[in-house]
Amino acid sequence: MKQLFVHCVRNVTQSALLENGRLTEFSVERSEGTSLVGNLYIGRVVNVLPGMQAAFVDIGLPKNAFLYVDDVLHPHLDRQPKTKPSIADLLKPGDQRVVQIMKEPLGGKGARVTTHYSLPGRCLVYMPHADYVGVSKKIEQEQERARLKQLADELREPGEGLILRTNAEGEPRESLAEDLAALRRVWRDIAKRGDREEAPAALHRDFGLVQRTVRDVFTPEIEELVVDNPKAYEEARAYLRQTAPTLEGRVRLHADGAPIFERFGIKQQIDKAFQPRVSLESGGYLVWDQTEALTVIDVNTGKYTGSVDLEETVFRTNLEAATEIARLLRLRDVGGIVIVDFIDMDTDEHRQQVVQRLEATIRRDRTKCQVVGWTRLGLLEITRKKTRADVMSYFYDTCASCKGKGKIYVR
Repeated sequence: MKQLFVHCVRNVTQSALLENGRLTEFSVERSEGTSLVGNLYIGRVVNVLPGMQAAFVDIGLPKNAFLYVDDVLHPHLDRQPKTKPSIADLLKPGDQRVVQIMKEPLGGKGARVTTHYSLPGRCLVYMPHADYVGVSKKIEQEQERARLKQLADELREPGEGLILRTNAEGEPRESLAEDLAALRRVWRDIAKRGDREEAPAALHRDFGLVQRTVRDVFTPEIEELVVDNPKAYEEARAYLRQTAPTLEGRVRLHADGAPIFERFGIKQQIDKAFQPRVSLESGGYLVWDQTEALTVIDVNTGKYTGSVDLEETVFRTNLEAATEIARLLRLRDVGGIVIVDFIDMDTDEHRQQVVQRLEATIRRDRTKCQVVGWTRLGLLEITRKKTRADVMSYFYDTCASCKGKGKIYVR
């Protein structure tokens, strides 16, 4: 059973996805600092750095955006030159370009932008210049994949690119055509504004958290969407009325008085999931240490002593830890490099089964995540795409006294 909850309080909106009562996905957004990923701007090239194969672009934010050469070339790899040109041959200071944010400003870095534009709808992603068709890997039936690819090829115009999202599975041609037509209208408006606006200027902003959650997360597999704010409730129903009328009846307004996250046990799960030490049901535990670009996770048996032998105890703890780590990476929205120090196992078969368990659970993650493999020191390396500040940054500020070291100095 899957349930989706949206909690709105003052200037903060939070969404939570429960699977069989267990929290698996959580997002938070402040109204004064809404997400920038997906927004499009007309920007002006400020600096071109051939040594870095990149340019800095003024899009009106406090820090200039970073545009890498690969994000200037054609989106389709087959249409790119075999020898990569210098960024100086493609851009000059003063040039104006429409760019889209693909990674928010993080730390002291500006946003990363691209000219590979993409506009997500409920059933598909529209890429005006990509010239290819893709189908979500989560749609596994080959017959359905072939049907959707054929429909996309029939619907798209020369040069356009489409990605069929998971929500496209089983949808008729008419639904896909309507979604595509709406996205084309949005792109035409962006292109017109880009021609007449003077850089830097915003051309298009993606949905806020409520509508993004309904668009990207609320699939037919989810039994209900519970919202505790009347305005957000109407927004959700209005969006579904246009894009997925069969799901509109699953939206429910929470109005029984008790705070929604406490009523459904979500707050307690959030409090436990974001601790540096996370307990496993068996008695083992995980220790998390997170920096801007690297997360280290240590697995321990704790109170779990098993019942057969040491190798079996270690193996069972690592299997349970693999499932929990995949859930928490998604829940905390961790990005960058992740290193897991599993408890040492004696057999290759056990190590392989732990990786298989991790990969099977990671497949549910909407963010690109890859298990790279074991290092020579026996650590497991994972990478997860980072586009926004992780969720913990909304709840915790760096201590002014210890500067984030978290230790008390004793003379």
